[in-house]
Amino acid sequence: MTDTKSFFGQMPGVPLSGAVRAGDFIFVSGQVPFDKHGKLVKGDIKTQTLIVMERIQGLLDEAGCHMDDIVKCNCWLEDEADFEGFNDVYKSFFSRNPPARATVKAQLMVDAKVEVDATAWKPLHN
Repeated sequence: MTDTKSFFGQMPGVPLSGAVRAGDFIFVSGQVPFDKHGKLVKGDIKTQTLIVMERIQGLLDEAGCHMDDIVKCNCWLEDEADFEGFNDVYKSFFSRNPPARATVKAQLMVDAKVEVDATAWKPLHN
């Protein structure tokens, strides 16, 4: 079995790690626009996407990675009309080629407009 390491703790009352390293991969759990106190931040799609992407960036930083190490994202939007605004913010987090991605419309488990998870690849030993 691959050694794993969890990062960034858990959200109160939710049985998950913010991110888990498994070998050379870092799996970031789906992030929604919660502030550091676990309160949902209301706002438009750009506001919520910014918070979600900053949460992902923070988890990757803690794991010793960068946004450019992301190889795949899954994105869920509550409303397909938010696709353009979501993309405006999302693309600003990738300085080079963006990762592979799937984006779907879905009803989220919390009253948010967006959720994103990510998989990054960063070898432990270079």
